[in-house]
Amino acid sequence: MTRIDDKFHELRELNRKAFVAYIMAGDPNYEKSREIALGLPDAGVDIIELGLPFTDPMADGPTIQLAGQRALASGQTLEKTLRLASEIRRAHPKTPIVLMGYYNPIYSRGVDRFLDELGDAGADGMIIVDLPPEEDQELCIPAIEAGFNFIRLATPTTDDKRLPAVLRNTSGFVYYVSITGITGAGSASAAEIAPDVKRIQAASKLPVCVGFGIKSPDDAKATASVSDGAVVGSSIVSLIQNGKSTDEILAFAGRLAEGAHEA
Repeated sequence: MTRIDDKFHELRELNRKAFVAYIMAGDPNYEKSREIALGLPDAGVDIIELGLPFTDPMADGPTIQLAGQRALASGQTLEKTLRLASEIRRAHPKTPIVLMGYYNPIYSRGVDRFLDELGDAGADGMIIVDLPPEEDQELCIPAIEAGFNFIRLATPTTDDKRLPAVLRNTSGFVYYVSITGITGAGSASAAEIAPDVKRIQAASKLPVCVGFGIKSPDDAKATASVSDGAVVGSSIVSLIQNGKSTDEILAFAGRLAEGAHEA
């Protein structure tokens, strides 16, 4: 059992859906992202996703791409992201922390070293968007063997033939991307999402959380009503981009969390 498993067990006991919030580590700088990250659990966030800044984020839309550029310009590194994870862990011992990004920075650091440091930081898992199941020996299998959750993305194009491969070594939860394309590109209705979520749930015992296109508390509630939780990134990151205060950002995250929890 990991912290992620424990969190979903706790939420089931409360008859509550999960709310997962994404921020880019180091955006717009280390201190501001630290302030926001440390405040997310008290705002109602169940799981924190920390983005790993990368120079070629091919799956991300303009909002997340710009966040990564701001973070890199401010001097954010993988080492600093691991430090941020460790600060969250010290402040919030039970909140799951997931690193989300691309394989290149991990490969450059070395998989064994990265996993050792990830454990020291107290993180719980990862979402690496550019490593398909065919490449599981690169990072997925070593991560699982080291005790981490490896969370996989499923999409509207993940058909019944492909789904078993996607689920094979997935743990923690399945992240269902509700639309095809890049982050922040659009949205899908709960009615459109529901059949695929049910299909994934039928094929796996894992919770299914849905992300992409959730912009309001009502969106979060509607999405969580047909899944095990809602994931929000671009809508939060856009407030950071617009220079909103930490209090304003956390208040918005809190409203989104309330929406998901009410589902």
